[in-house]
Amino acid sequence: MRIDVLGVLDVRENGASVAPTAPKPRQVLALLALHADRVVPVSALIDELWAGRPPRSARTTLQTYVLQLRDLIALALDQQAPGAESDPASRRRAKDVLVTSPGGYMLVLGEGSSDVREFERLSGMGYRAIDQGDFQGASRLLREALALWTGSAFADVQTGAQLEMEARRLEEARLCALDQRIEADLRLGRHRELLAELTVLTSRYSTHENLHAQFMLALHRSGRRGEALDVYHRLRGTLVRDLGLEPSSRLRQLQQSILTAAPETPLAEQQTPAQAPVPAARTGSTGSLRVN
Repeated sequence: MRIDVLGVLDVRENGASVAPTAPKPRQVLALLALHADRVVPVSALIDELWAGRPPRSARTTLQTYVLQLRDLIALALDQQAPGAESDPASRRRAKDVLVTSPGGYMLVLGEGSSDVREFERLSGMGYRAIDQGDFQGASRLLREALALWTGSAFADVQTGAQLEMEARRLEEARLCALDQRIEADLRLGRHRELLAELTVLTSRYSTHENLHAQFMLALHRSGRRGEALDVYHRLRGTLVRDLGLEPSSRLRQLQQSILTAAPETPLAEQQTPAQAPVPAARTGSTGSLRVN
């Protein structure tokens, strides 16, 4: 089985799609696919479908949706590849793929693939590479992880409370990986290559301090000190106006470093990457700020 949720929902068995078009069965499949190989409780599925106000027939209706999914899986399983094992006893059944367990249901991934798990694997390797000072490897791994995203998670799925929460979690993980990939690229001296990307990102995430700090660094290292300071002032205005907050002390330190740097002296020469603070945790909008 192949499961993709980082964009349009696409779940395939034997190369054939098993994703229904009806909204609610699609919700059920999305939640089961995200938690493949783990039992999803009936209560969680009902909450996802009816947001705490289930009809009296909720369990029966959920069972109907599961049967519809099994029908699609059975059709896909029947599409036996040429030359494949034809012994009926060795073939999987729909009930082996979408399993009924005590208290819930489980979608069995088996030896298949999940884009979420691959994203988590690659991004985790990328973070470890950064911790070990392998910025080239970190940039490559994190780019591969981010390339798995083709849009917002569950982009074409009607989301309830459970999927909405998971979509936010995944988006935060994506933003963290993006932040750390840019960090690795800055360490590799790719500041000019990052300018266009950071222009877009700082506009989209208007209060994300680390992205703005990275933009300031990239501009300063490109000989555009005035524009780097403008980025700081725009961020400060947004933080004060929208959140009633001043920029963090680290961002203020970065601004002062840019202000006091001689025009011909890159900030990278004032503080080497080895002197930069290491983040305690990797998060998104409250992520660490490295001045390097």
